[in-house]
Amino acid sequence: MRRVRYESAGGPLFLEEVPVPEPGPGELLVRCAAVGVTLPVVRKVTEAAEPVPLGGEIAGEVVAAGEGVTRFRAGDRVTGLCFGHGYAEFALLHEAMASPVPDDADAVTAVALVRGGLVALGALTAARLAPGESVLVTAAASGVGHLAVQLARARGAGRVLGAVSGAAKADFVRSLGADDCVRYGDDSWGDPVDCVLDAVGGDLLTPAVAALAPHGRLVAYSSGGGTVRAYDLLVGAKSVIGFQMRLIARDRPDLYEQWRQELWRLFAEGALKPAVHGEFALADAAAAHEAITSRANLGKVVLRP
Repeated sequence: MRRVRYESAGGPLFLEEVPVPEPGPGELLVRCAAVGVTLPVVRKVTEAAEPVPLGGEIAGEVVAAGEGVTRFRAGDRVTGLCFGHGYAEFALLHEAMASPVPDDADAVTAVALVRGGLVALGALTAARLAPGESVLVTAAASGVGHLAVQLARARGAGRVLGAVSGAAKADFVRSLGADDCVRYGDDSWGDPVDCVLDAVGGDLLTPAVAALAPHGRLVAYSSGGGTVRAYDLLVGAKSVIGFQMRLIARDRPDLYEQWRQELWRLFAEGALKPAVHGEFALADAAAAHEAITSRANLGKVVLRP
């Protein structure tokens, strides 16, 4: 089979021929029909000290199941997060991280919807969003962010704002139902909000915390790091909450399944519409990464093995 790999920090990415892997205990062997490209994986290529497997969101058909698998069998269509080599024609997916794909959805939709939607729903839940409250979503045009904008509205937010880097992204985010957008470099992000969902981190944390109203909550689910001064939280009784989807999948499978069902229900009702920026061949994985690093993407970037 073909898969994408790199040998040194920063790449380049290249295709190699390797044997199809064998599923171990609790694992599914999936023939990949779509692979999601995420910022954390892109960052690993440039920042990790040693090369790491290019994992991520995959969707496709189960080819074989390892020992102990009970929920899936060969022929089932699944999507989920692969922690090994996911940029490949075949990938291993742990059963706990797998979700079934409905018959009326294709693999690209599944990749664009499920993992990003689960993160967005989880971040909204962690923020304890109450009906009528206001929400600001950073990286609002991203694979997760564009779903978070729609989900905030679906969960009863009174005002939804997006933080973006340019005019094209602002237009895109407004088309999803956001009331307005702010630019990262603006002196002010407007009226304070009750919740911020932050996917950027780094230097952006300071204005993101400043955008919170008293008693506001910021949920950080970014791989970008960053530092928040305790005093900035103290003076407004503000909170910063960390969120990681992997812990929910491992420790709260009941909640993971509840959120998954909510996503597909909202999709079926037309209240949640995942957007795909572009589809790239495995051989063009570097171009897919560039779409992320250049901040050009409006919605999800997908590889098609």
